[in-house]
Amino acid sequence: MSAGKSDFQTRPGHPLPFGSTLLNGACRFSVFSRNATAVSLLLYERPGDPAPAREIKLDPRLNRTGDIWHVEVQGVRQGQLYLWRVDGPRDPAAGHRFDPDRLLIDPGAKALTGEFGWKSDNDIGTVRCVVVNNDFDWDDDRQPRIPLRDSVIYETHVRGFTRHGSSGVASPGTFEGLVEKIDYFKSLGITAVELLPVHEFNENELVLDNPLNGQRLRNFWGYSTVGFFAPNGRYSAGDTALGEQVTGFKRMVRAFHQAGLEVILDVVFNHTAEGDETGPTISFRGLDNRIYYLLREDGRYFNFSGCGNTVNCNHPVVRSFIRNCLRYWVVEMHVDGFRFDLASILGRDTKGCLIENPPLLESIAEDPILRHVKIIAEAWDAAGAYQVGSFHGERWSEWNGRFRDDVRRFWRGEALSRNGLATRITGSSDLYSASGKLPRNSINFITAHDGFTLYDLVSYSRKHNRMNGEGDRDGEGNNLCLNFGPEGPSADPELERMRLRLVRSCLATLLLSQGVPMLLAGDELGRTQHGNNNAWCQDNEISWIDWGLLGKNGHLQRFTCSLVALRRGHGVFRRNSFFEGRDHNGDGRADVEWYEPDGRPLCWGEDRPALACFLSGAAEETGRAEADCDFLLLFNAGRSDCYFALPPSANGEPWRRVLDSADESEGCICGPGQERPLLEDQSVYTARGRSVVLLSAG
Repeated sequence: MSAGKSDFQTRPGHPLPFGSTLLNGACRFSVFSRNATAVSLLLYERPGDPAPAREIKLDPRLNRTGDIWHVEVQGVRQGQLYLWRVDGPRDPAAGHRFDPDRLLIDPGAKALTGEFGWKSDNDIGTVRCVVVNNDFDWDDDRQPRIPLRDSVIYETHVRGFTRHGSSGVASPGTFEGLVEKIDYFKSLGITAVELLPVHEFNENELVLDNPLNGQRLRNFWGYSTVGFFAPNGRYSAGDTALGEQVTGFKRMVRAFHQAGLEVILDVVFNHTAEGDETGPTISFRGLDNRIYYLLREDGRYFNFSGCGNTVNCNHPVVRSFIRNCLRYWVVEMHVDGFRFDLASILGRDTKGCLIENPPLLESIAEDPILRHVKIIAEAWDAAGAYQVGSFHGERWSEWNGRFRDDVRRFWRGEALSRNGLATRITGSSDLYSASGKLPRNSINFITAHDGFTLYDLVSYSRKHNRMNGEGDRDGEGNNLCLNFGPEGPSADPELERMRLRLVRSCLATLLLSQGVPMLLAGDELGRTQHGNNNAWCQDNEISWIDWGLLGKNGHLQRFTCSLVALRRGHGVFRRNSFFEGRDHNGDGRADVEWYEPDGRPLCWGEDRPALACFLSGAAEETGRAEADCDFLLLFNAGRSDCYFALPPSANGEPWRRVLDSADESEGCICGPGQERPLLEDQSVYTARGRSVVLLSAG
């Protein structure tokens, strides 16, 4: 803290780096504002103090270099609290919204402490920036750098994963709580945890109540960033006034790396928490609104994000800010990758038009510090841009929304949906091959945080979001649900067995497809949100993982573990290149072949709910050198049993059963060397309704 000092000696300081930087008994502060006419640094003694202990007015002759305002203050130590006050033109029509009455958070602050108010009232409440020391003993930490093709991603929420009373951790809802669950992550076999936003955001920004119980709703997901450099203090067991959330985050990353696991962050650079012109002034709006946001000619905000404003991502200043932020999280916080929310916005120019070669996307992909990290795009935005398969550059991977939709269509029995399924499970070459991308650029998922859980997908026919306080108008209406009976929990054991079979079939489809699979946390436990497909404001048991499900649905969790192990054990499911449909091994069999259930070559124009897929275990011409088993995948989305005529294996070996999602026993999936021989008749296999079967030979 500032040790009770009411006066500090100052020097002009230095323009870089931005934010606050401790050195030799002093601290340098630096902030960007091109159009400001006056800037003051406010220093606070204690959290909650309404008035600063000292306001230091910066002299533009001494404390300004170009567009950067800076000052060095002697005697400042770790834990010092501060804000900025900035004045300038007040002309909203021209894009200027300076207001010296509004105190501002430093965009470069490494930690925040305090609480925002309960409503968007243009007041930052008791929130203060915290000066932190970046020193940390990483203990020879090394990033795992797991090849993308070998990755299995697990999407979860820091608070939601351990907040439930059943989690059994000492620090529920925190970075420390996640560390306590590392053994669980390892047991699943996943390689990376993808965390919903961990940056500071205003959880109290809503003015909505739950109409069913009257409780105030909170922003739970966090897609409304306030501090892009600051880990969320509410996710830390430490003292936020001392910036201990920074150390807590680093300890978490270090522990994950020691366990061989990667940490991927969901980042939100497309908009901020300041909203539209009626929203609060928190930081960027009061520092230089016209630089940071995309504005219409009348000064109002473009809203390509659906959240009120759109960040001016390809302005050179903002581009530099975003790249510096990513570098910080890689260099200082040791994270392994990023998933970019509504990433199409990052490719829009200052007028909001999509750019053919977006400079920001290219600079992220080619940045020498970021070259080894994973970069994943949500390749669409709220203004109609949909760039799945065409997102800029070979370095970028993409959330494959087409995979989600086509897999759902097949398992719900839509007409001609098997054509789409075949394309998706073989890596979506229709989307990626022309641009030079590979199967690993496709991040495959069936469910994610935004939408139904997998159990709800097979248990509800429509969304049930009344608890969100918006009259059930929010959330996606076209969910391609797989439910075939009455909605919600059922006492009918046959219906529940069918639902769990569909869950297993979906999991098998995901884990045995080419590309990189992403699992939604809790799907392996049969987690439900009771039909809520937009639980962004539900900081309660709707969103929290109920660990009691591990006892109830332990068989499903073990099935998932075995699936992940099966994928990791066989390179044929993790190819470097796309299938070509031709013989590479000289055995007369193509690398992939398709069959009708009766054994004929697949007729793509026919409408049937079933198909068979032969995968050659022969080594690829490039990349994977080792040979593998031959595999035969049988898909039956129909209600009734389907009899499949089995083609002979390429190597003449008998087919053995590896997996049958209709089998409810613990032996429904077999480990290496435990595959079950078929009965004497090797010519046919009966696939139950809505099931996946995997056979191997060799």
